[in-house]
Parts: sequence; C-alpha cells; structure tokens
Amino acid sequence: MYDVSALNRLLLTILLTFCLTGCPGPVPNSSSENAETSESSENGSETETKKSPLEPLLEPFDAPSLADLDAKVKWKEQPVLDSLELLRERQSKEKQLVSVDEALKLKNTNQEINEKILSALGRLPENDEVVDWGATINRHVGADMKSTNPIMGSSAVEFEVGSLTGFGLFSFDWNFRPFAVSDTVVSWQTSEDNKYDKVVMRDDLTWSDGTPITAHDIVFSFKTIMNPAVPVPAVRSGTDQIRWIEAYDDQTLVYFHKEALPTNVWNLNFPIIPKHIYEKELDTDPTLQDSEYHVKYENNPVTGGPYEIEKRVRGQEILLRRREGWYMQDGKQVRSRPYFERVRLRIIEDPNTALLALKKGEIDEMALNPELWKTQTEGDDFYKTCTKANGLEWVYFYFGWNCETLFFQDKKVRTAMAYAFNHKEMLDELCYGLYQPCTGIFHETAWMAPKPMTKPFHQDLKKAEQLLDEAGWIDHDGDGIRDKEFDGKTIPFRFSIMTANRPLSLSICTLLKENLDQIGIICEVKQTEFTVMQEKARKHQFQAMFGGWGTGTDPDTSINLWKTGAGRNYGQYSNPEVDKLFEEGRREFDKEKRAEIYGKIHKLLYEDQPYTWLYFRNSFYGFNKDLRGYVFSPRGPYGYGPGFGSLWKPVSK
Repeated sequence: MYDVSALNRLLLTILLTFCLTGCPGPVPNSSSENAETSESSENGSETETKKSPLEPLLEPFDAPSLADLDAKVKWKEQPVLDSLELLRERQSKEKQLVSVDEALKLKNTNQEINEKILSALGRLPENDEVVDWGATINRHVGADMKSTNPIMGSSAVEFEVGSLTGFGLFSFDWNFRPFAVSDTVVSWQTSEDNKYDKVVMRDDLTWSDGTPITAHDIVFSFKTIMNPAVPVPAVRSGTDQIRWIEAYDDQTLVYFHKEALPTNVWNLNFPIIPKHIYEKELDTDPTLQDSEYHVKYENNPVTGGPYEIEKRVRGQEILLRRREGWYMQDGKQVRSRPYFERVRLRIIEDPNTALLALKKGEIDEMALNPELWKTQTEGDDFYKTCTKANGLEWVYFYFGWNCETLFFQDKKVRTAMAYAFNHKEMLDELCYGLYQPCTGIFHETAWMAPKPMTKPFHQDLKKAEQLLDEAGWIDHDGDGIRDKEFDGKTIPFRFSIMTANRPLSLSICTLLKENLDQIGIICEVKQTEFTVMQEKARKHQFQAMFGGWGTGTDPDTSINLWKTGAGRNYGQYSNPEVDKLFEEGRREFDKEKRAEIYGKIHKLLYEDQPYTWLYFRNSFYGFNKDLRGYVFSPRGPYGYGPGFGSLWKPVSK
C-alpha cells in the first residue's frame, strides 16, 4: 500500500533478480532499486550522512500556525486518485485482442501473441460477481524477510510485504505520475513556490488493533526514521530531504521542504508505524528489535494497510489475511475490498524448484530467467496449468569497476573492458536472445534518455589491447600477463570480480574471464553470498562486481549512484561535471530542460565507463491460468490499488 520510493524510491534492490519477486512493493524514497547487489533501492537520492552516528539529523524547527501559513502561501490542488479507477479508465480505451478462453489456449512464442495474452488476461474484472472473493494468491519470493516492521525494511521481500500491510498516502501510475491515494487522503495541495505540501487525511482509517490512524502517526514515523539511533538507512534515504512535518490536527499535515525542488514529491511517502505502539519503548530500545517488547510486535505486528500477518513460518512462508477494518467502518464499505482474502508468500530459493511448484499449482506466479522461459516453459506440461507473459522493464545489469583501484582508475582501461567483452555471446547464448543491450543508465524509451541514444559496444580485442597499451598496461616481463609499475613496484593485471551465486551471473562473469584471458588479463570470479556482497559493496571492498539496478521514479534518484561520495556510489566514481549536472537537474522544473540535463549525464557516464553496461532485463513471468489482472510497466508487473490491486481470480466455472 505504501510506496517508499514512490517500492517510493524501487534500492532496493530491489528487488528483483536476487529475490525474484513479482509485483513490486514499495521501495525506499528516491533511490535506484538494486536488482542484484543492494539492500533495497530503488532510489537512494542523497549521499550518506557525514554526521556522527548519534548527532541529531533534524534541527529544531518552530512551525508556523496553520492560519499564518495559509495567509502567506498560495496553494495549488494536486490529484487525489483511486488506483483501480485510474487503471480501469485506461483499460476501457484499450482493445481486447482475443477472448479469455482464446488467450488461455495460446502459447507465448512471440510478441504478437504476448500482446494478445495481456489484452485478455491482464484486465480488471467486469463486475464484482465474477471475482472469487475468498481466493488465496500464492506468491513466489526467493528469500525470507528479516523484519515485519516497515521502517526496518531493507530487502525486496520486506518492501513487498510492506506494500500489503503498510499504510501510505501517495502512489504513482505506470508513467511515474504521482498522486495522493483516495483510500487515505481527502486533499493534497502544494504551495506555488514548491516549498510546502499540505495533506488532509481521511478520518475513517484504523490500525489493525482498532486504534485510529492519524496525522500524528505520520509525524512520529518521520521523526523515528530521522532518529540517528534507529538503524533504518534504506528508508531514511529521501526522507532526510524533508525539513519538517507538522500535524495541525488529527487529519491535517504540512510537509516543510528544505528547498524548492521538482523532486520533493518523491520524498513525501515513507513507511508509517503506529505511534501508540512504538513510542512506549523507542527511547529504551531504539533498535526497534532487541527488547522483549519489540520482539512481541515483530512477531505480531499492528498493521495499517489492507492486510495483516496471519502466520509466518521462517524460511517457508508468510501468510497474510485481508483486514476487514481496512475497507469496512461502522458496517459500511468505505474503500475497495482487496480481491484476495489471503496472500501467501512462498519462500523458494531455487528457481527450478519454484517452477515445479508453479506447474503443480502450488504457486500462482514467478519471475522466469531466460533459460526457464526458453527451455522449460514451452511444453504441454507447462501450458496445462500455466501461461506466461512479458513486458518492458527498466532494470539494467553491469560490470562495476572500483575506480579507486590501481586497475580501473584510468577510463581507458574501463573502456577496454567494454571492448574486450563478448556482448553478442552474452545476449544471444547466455540470455537466449531475450534481453536488449544496455548502453547507460537510462532506457531508450525513457523521457530523459539522450537523443541520439548511445550505441552498444561490440567486442573488439584489438581496440581493447590498444587502449590498455596507451594506459601503460603492457606485458613487460613476457609472462603473458599485462603489468604496470606503480611507485617502483610492478603490478600484474590480476583482479577479482564478485557476483552473487546465480547461474546467469556466474556465466556472464565467466565469459568476461575467458575474454580477458585472450588479452593478457587474469580475472578471478568470486561467488559471494548476497549479504556479504552487499556489505563489501558498501565498504568499497572489491575490485569489480556484477550487479543490477532498477529504475527510480525520477532520474534524480540516480544521484545516489554517481555523485562523488554518494551512498551507493560503490565504485567511487567521481566527475565534477556529473555532480554539477545532477544539482542542476534537481532544481530545474521544466521537463524538457531536465531531459537535456540527464541526457548529458548519461553520455558522460558512457564516456567514462565506470560500469560496463550489459543488458536491460525485461519482465518475464509465469502465471497460473486462474490468475488475472497482471499489468506490466517499466518497473515490472504492477499490482495497482489496495493489496495486489489489479490481480484477481475469477469464480470457478
């Protein structure tokens, strides 16, 4: 329900490849989602704080009275929308290419058939009578969650659960246009000078224990996130750009921004926790997890969204139950009822095991890697109970070079890596021709992509060798390995690349190793446990790494990857011109001018090659034939609205 990238920000990481989740949940405010190497995303917008761990992150603030504020501020109305109605309106203008029965008989062998399947099976129900309101959806996730507390979220699974159990005020559509959610908000206004946002919440909201949800919960959550003693770096990213939030009564909030920026809207949404629960123990245990009191609410959390946790078996499943108090108040329905009575997240780490579960009907959906899509989902054993679909997703993968190491401090060397690698073999053979080449941080279909678009690299070993020679990496001693002298010491070009233990990741890194062998460079592929890899990346304790990032809701979210000293700038890249352009981009309100600025950033990064960009990973999913309503966007398959929103199951015939 809440969307903290907004998934608000998608570091998460999301999400994605490591955990292999389906419909994304919320991501931390303003940060690019990390598909392979980060703790949570998508979109850290700022550099890591330079303050001492216990130095206050919020300065004292004397908020003006609401009357004084209204007297001096001119407010402009912002959209308050119903997610499902927004999607229903869109789908009413889209042509259904085949009937549902015809779509269920199709085998997805090309994009024309894919469009037919989505046009029929991706739609919302025509009316309530066709919905199985007692249905359970069995989701696949690739790892367990560490915490049920929404502000402690740092992984795809935690943000996914948070999207179902959490409470929030904002969301965005498939084109990343933000809006306040009519389920929770009466009105949303922004000041004409873009320094303030005023929100009036609905008065029919309750936590799962029956306590009203008020503006004071939002303020308490904000102050808790900004408490340096509370270990929540993922959700603090972006939230830390808010100067203050004031609750003027139980329903009225004003957000005070540090400065007028077009990106302020993406910082408004962050996970909300119940003040009446956590204020009692916050001072004595700011970790929110160590004390007996916090363990109690970790195991039985009070939730504010459409679902509550019914059961959790660590390492096996997380079972959520639809919360009547979400959509019913005083015997009347006040919000849309989530389509599923229960949501079961089945934890299955191995993709092959998960596919067997999908074929057996034990799970209803899962992400498919290229091998599974091409070789194990084309026969009658799959189509007997399942179908599959795909859509564009702006998730790119890369080789990341630590620019502070002796090996990769020279951009000629980094460019040589791009020429040395056999991109065609990776795309055609390892990725089965399903993914498209990536040439930088923005997809060619994005509004901020440069025009003309940067061109893909192709393997050219002679060019790679020429660049290495120019950079001084030559085989001086004739042992077959290039070397270079630093401070009087000869250093052979021998480095390691770390990657998570995933088949495709390992295959791509192994291909790099083989390619570099041909030009006198030794590359060791190091399989690294995911959490260890995260830690090493954050501490810059690597020479090279294989990873991936998903899109943020705004191009500014990439600042956390590229600005000098930024929190997720793992490769320690630095270019003053890039830093300057990011600052210009976050202060420019004209969209066309912003696009030009971010296009320049894309080109500069392409020239500097701090990453060797490899491919965009589109969304490829398998679905049980009983599932309906899957809708794809650049952020993957989306569930719009409460719970999984657009996803539903029909009444059995």
